[in-house]
Amino acid sequence: MKRHRKVPFLHVAVDLPKMDIFLQQIINGLVQGSIYALVALGYTMVYGIMGLINFAHGEVVMIGTLVTITVATTLIKAGMPVAVAGLAGLSSAVLVCMALGWGLERIAYRPLRNAPRLTPLITAIGMSIVLQNVAMIVWGRNYLTFPHLLPKVNFEFAGAHFTAIQVMIVVVSGLTMAGLVLLVYRTKLGMAMRATAQNPQVASLMGVNSNRVISAAFVIGSALGALAGVMVGTYYEIAHYQMGFMLGLKAFTAAVLGGIGNLAGAMAGGILLGIIEALGAGYIGDLTGGFLGSHYQDIFAFIVLIVVLMFKPSGLFGEKTGDRA
Repeated sequence: MKRHRKVPFLHVAVDLPKMDIFLQQIINGLVQGSIYALVALGYTMVYGIMGLINFAHGEVVMIGTLVTITVATTLIKAGMPVAVAGLAGLSSAVLVCMALGWGLERIAYRPLRNAPRLTPLITAIGMSIVLQNVAMIVWGRNYLTFPHLLPKVNFEFAGAHFTAIQVMIVVVSGLTMAGLVLLVYRTKLGMAMRATAQNPQVASLMGVNSNRVISAAFVIGSALGALAGVMVGTYYEIAHYQMGFMLGLKAFTAAVLGGIGNLAGAMAGGILLGIIEALGAGYIGDLTGGFLGSHYQDIFAFIVLIVVLMFKPSGLFGEKTGDRA
């Protein structure tokens, strides 16, 4: 029996009975979708308030992963317990990414807030390229190995295999997303965010500091990106300075699928996109008679993006333009 081999952003189907393959791909899809959902929340928070697609968000995730590798590896070599080193790496990544998100908003986007929409979009793409090159200078071109922060415990259910790391990713992602919903709908900051998203001019008249609210959205989204980056590194065990590009595009697709600007839509879109990709990777070989292999799984994300933009541009849970106005 051939087992499932784990490769970055690639799930290779195994020669198991059909139901086993289906269940295995559903598990893989839930794990990958949980990561997409966390990253997509960073996109949707910023877009919901500013109407800006922050294409540099994928690079924030990448930097979070690389910072974790640097800090955790250094502390482990110094003799610190793995659990303590892992928490220190995660904390460092969150702090660095929060500072980076604040800096991006303050330096790159705030001066362009009243500029034509195309200008900040081009700036976001430019910042993505800048961050990639900075990461290449700091960490080099080679792939880096992520330290083993969690024990490798394997489980089996109905012929499908999953690990404790996969369970951790799904559970932590779910709790984080639930916490974000509580923040947005049960706190004063969340009320200020929703007011600014609805009408920034009226919110300012009511005493809401829009600059602080927007900065908070960038900071919180970047913290979620750092957490997602640590999950990616823990799961795939490698990182690279270009890893954020494709991940960011897929998370953006997930946000569009669910309805960009809608928190529930970003979560649902991420999970759904992960499952679509995993099932596509598992069955594309059979459906095409072996002409296409599972390494073509990236096409599914962009097929989904094209279909959504053609038939339902507002996404599954998106708002109509008139509602936002």
